[in-house]
Amino acid sequence: MNMSHHAFSSMTQFLITVVIAIIGGAVFDLLHIPVPWLLGPMIAMVIGTNVLNYQQFIWHSSLRNIGLMIVGYTIGLSMTATALQNMAKQIPFMLIMTIILILLGSVIAFIISKISATDYQTTFLASIPGGLSQILILAEETKGINFAIVAVTQIIRIMIIVITMPLVVMLPMFREPGAEQTSDLVLQQHATSVSLFPNLIPFVIVSIVATYIGKKIKLPTRHLLAPIIGTAILLFFIQGPELPPLMINAAQLMIGVHVGLLLRTKDLPGKMRTLTLAVISGTLLVAGSIILSFILTKFQPLSSATSLLSLAPGGQDQMGIIAHEVNADLSIVAGYQFFRTIFIYIAVPPLLHFIFKDRNQNKQKQEKQDTSQ
Repeated sequence: MNMSHHAFSSMTQFLITVVIAIIGGAVFDLLHIPVPWLLGPMIAMVIGTNVLNYQQFIWHSSLRNIGLMIVGYTIGLSMTATALQNMAKQIPFMLIMTIILILLGSVIAFIISKISATDYQTTFLASIPGGLSQILILAEETKGINFAIVAVTQIIRIMIIVITMPLVVMLPMFREPGAEQTSDLVLQQHATSVSLFPNLIPFVIVSIVATYIGKKIKLPTRHLLAPIIGTAILLFFIQGPELPPLMINAAQLMIGVHVGLLLRTKDLPGKMRTLTLAVISGTLLVAGSIILSFILTKFQPLSSATSLLSLAPGGQDQMGIIAHEVNADLSIVAGYQFFRTIFIYIAVPPLLHFIFKDRNQNKQKQEKQDTSQ
């Protein structure tokens, strides 16, 4: 009886979460806010959890993973041979801009550490513009890190970017009529003449198999990257159908709810101070990425919106969704975001270990000298 009651209670709470998320998406849609089915559910969860103090929302990680796979397939559709060639030409700029963004994050971390009297190790990890999951895992594995500060700062950064980027790319300076049609035309060439079923089935199978392989080889953000790679490979053999808007909106909702529920400030020590510094850090990173995007357009034939979304220090899934909604060059955006994820995943952990090892050794030496005196 208790088990059935618990199952009924969990199902009720899950349905409440779904209803609230749909209401949030519908309200944002009615208000004509960009990317409503991502932002609406996300903001609804943040308000419900932290303002109304409702702690009973339930969202399964498998739903977020399904949403990521749907977005991955959509991005994968843009990965044609021509798109991949264009991406390859961008690799030097991907490397340069990624390094500049990481350096920018390190400078912001230094400033925040001085203002807040928080150790630099913690503020550095909190300011790295990388994938949320990788940074949080890294924070858990690094000794002497204040995990709560890293988690909250990273989550708020993502929220700031997800909220501001759709609004920024709609500004006149970023809207260039006709400049963003490349990816749409590529998608149409592969999608308009292809029916959804049964043509989608091979892509579903390949995406699932690719995700399983991604798990085995520890591919970062595998539920997103594996379907992108699998879809891109399969496109060389068969055409892929474009997904209906309802499915795209559902994917946005699945991801939006997940991101919204990550921010729980109830038990956060020094709540206002930590949140304020997190907002400052995130805002500075966004401002830096906007400036860098203007610089990138001077050196590469990219539109302002494509350049901005490519350099925005947010998640691949969220930037992919926004790029799709505003008809940015999806393959270029995905390429830059993918490159930064891989670079941070490979290069940052050993760099952190090297820097912090020396710092910790110096601290230990100083402590020994103090005790000996």
